[in-house]
Amino acid sequence: MTQARLHKLLTVVIAGTLAGLVLATAALPLALVLGLGFSTLAAPYSELPEHLVTPPTAQRSTLYAADGTTEITSFYEENRADVPLTEVAPVMRQAILAAEDARFYDHSGVDLRGIARAFTANRSGPVRQGASTLTMQYVRNVLSSDPTLSEEQRKAASEISTARKIQEIRYALALERELDKDEILGRYLNIVYFGAGAYGVATASRRYFSKAPADLTLAEAALLAGLVQSPHTDDPIHGDADAALRRRGYVLDRMVETGAVAPAEADRAQAEGLALKPSVQPDDCAAVPEERNDWAFFCDYFTDWWNRQPAFGASVDERQRTLRRGGFRIVSSLDPDVQRDTQDRVLAVYGTHSPHALPTAVVQPGTGRILAMAVNRTYGLAPNPPGQENRPHTVNQLVAGGDGIDGYQAGSTFKIFTVLAALEAGFPLDTRFVAPSRIVTGWPVDGPTSCGGRWCPANADPASMDGEHTMWTAFGRSVNTYFVWLAEQVGMDRVVAMAERLGIVLRADEDARRARYGARQWGPFVLGVAATTPLDLATAYATVAAEGVRCTPLPVSMIVDRGGRPLDAARPDCRRVLDADVARAAADVARCPVGDQSAYGRCDGGTAAGLRTRAGRPVIGKTGSSEGYGTETVVVATPQLVVASMAANPDDPRDPAGKTVQARMVEMAAGIVATALRGQPVRDFTRPSETIARWGTGRRAGD
Repeated sequence: MTQARLHKLLTVVIAGTLAGLVLATAALPLALVLGLGFSTLAAPYSELPEHLVTPPTAQRSTLYAADGTTEITSFYEENRADVPLTEVAPVMRQAILAAEDARFYDHSGVDLRGIARAFTANRSGPVRQGASTLTMQYVRNVLSSDPTLSEEQRKAASEISTARKIQEIRYALALERELDKDEILGRYLNIVYFGAGAYGVATASRRYFSKAPADLTLAEAALLAGLVQSPHTDDPIHGDADAALRRRGYVLDRMVETGAVAPAEADRAQAEGLALKPSVQPDDCAAVPEERNDWAFFCDYFTDWWNRQPAFGASVDERQRTLRRGGFRIVSSLDPDVQRDTQDRVLAVYGTHSPHALPTAVVQPGTGRILAMAVNRTYGLAPNPPGQENRPHTVNQLVAGGDGIDGYQAGSTFKIFTVLAALEAGFPLDTRFVAPSRIVTGWPVDGPTSCGGRWCPANADPASMDGEHTMWTAFGRSVNTYFVWLAEQVGMDRVVAMAERLGIVLRADEDARRARYGARQWGPFVLGVAATTPLDLATAYATVAAEGVRCTPLPVSMIVDRGGRPLDAARPDCRRVLDADVARAAADVARCPVGDQSAYGRCDGGTAAGLRTRAGRPVIGKTGSSEGYGTETVVVATPQLVVASMAANPDDPRDPAGKTVQARMVEMAAGIVATALRGQPVRDFTRPSETIARWGTGRRAGD
């Protein structure tokens, strides 16, 4: 056996025996101590576990706005954030060493002198002293907080036993051979608990004093260092100020003894009051700052998105643990300026106490990134009046749907899916049909729109809608009977499938059942009777604006793990779902409703004819009204931006939004586009081929 090996073994034996005696004097029967101690000492020497070198401590994840600096909120089980030792004030380092391990730079992980002192003190008086060096404390903290271990394993790491103490000694000795002293001190300061929910010095300095650890004063550092021994009982924020001050005085005295500070400096620090300036680290979406409460709806969507990503775990519970322990820096897609402008414009239409909601989504074609999610509601769980589940407070996802929110009928905005299905089936844009005021279809239906058991919808304004039309003019004037006829030619199953292909999620049970088992007979789907959401609708029109590339809605632009590595989960999830020429042709048709002009000059009339002028750039889009104007919808898109907004009463579908609100919604959507894209290049839509347009040679009804 080498001399170094023998020295190491002797150190373990002596330290383990003394440690057992210290524990025995403090808490354990002598026979138990000796039994555990000798059996453990007889075991082979343990090598250093990897997680002690790179501890997998739980750290909070922080969600930022798209600017990368404005914090939205954070997510954590333990409020912790690592900081380099160079960013910790020297006085804080001195204070923690004076309080916990004055001989830290002199021993090799185990302080035999300190163990002997503790043994003597514990035999002679009622005050119990520990024998753990700072390195041993670090080992215990890592093992007791390792998120990869079970709850039982973490509890075992801090139990009072000789076996556990000897394991600490072994690991501490091994650790000091792997890391230098400053590395161990830095890791210790990042893992130790300071009370009041603050783990690590960076979080503690902000929790107690609202400042960075580099800016701590002597009095502040001594206070924090004093909390480590009894963080639950000496917490000055929650009524233990006297105990905290006594501990601060002890630390200052120890700093004088070690020569870290002069007696006069310690006296001045001791004369200072607590001078606390506590701050609370926000946790989860309910903790989004009040002045940005509307951002919480976006935050809520982000957490739902995270819970659906298999990259973060095999189950929702596992993905949540990953978020709350992983220490991720998450830069979201939320643009503060676009969100602020969108929210202001929404509130200008409806106030938070209005029975009608105006959920609005703004997305980016080609990436799916969500730039804004606004609605005239307050995010929170405060009680509402009876019968008003979502007014004025709610945490329900009115913009994106889910958790009981199926969505709202989008009306004629769904006609775009008939256009696309027809184009794919070989019908050109110049397909002509003499649209009657009412059309009797072959689809069975009951109710007021039934003619002898067959669905027979009518045009809303026969004077401007009846007569011969192409896809351009029929889409611009929103001619119901034209698109009902066209859908019959194409096949309703193709129309329904097209909507789902472009991102429409049929959340209502009845809608999902019809799509799966009765799509061929679901004629009213043409006119937007299925429930949808602004985010789904924006995704569908963004697919057209991006020339057939559909991108899954994405609430992030960058995710960086605690090691500084960017994760692939933040990349856009996009794929081509339409031929580019088909998408360009649909976009050419969609110029007509919003006052733009098709590449072939074929637009003639539009339901929102002034929108292009107000937006100040080429746009496509559509308006929609459900039966009886129960809901109103506006979608407007450019190659860079899509806005989708829907007016409805989410608590009572029988309460119509009314026709008049549509004009205000058009004005709102145009304003969002104009403001969001101010200063950005003006981009136009690509002209579709003459083959798909077949200008002047389009097929007619009966061809």
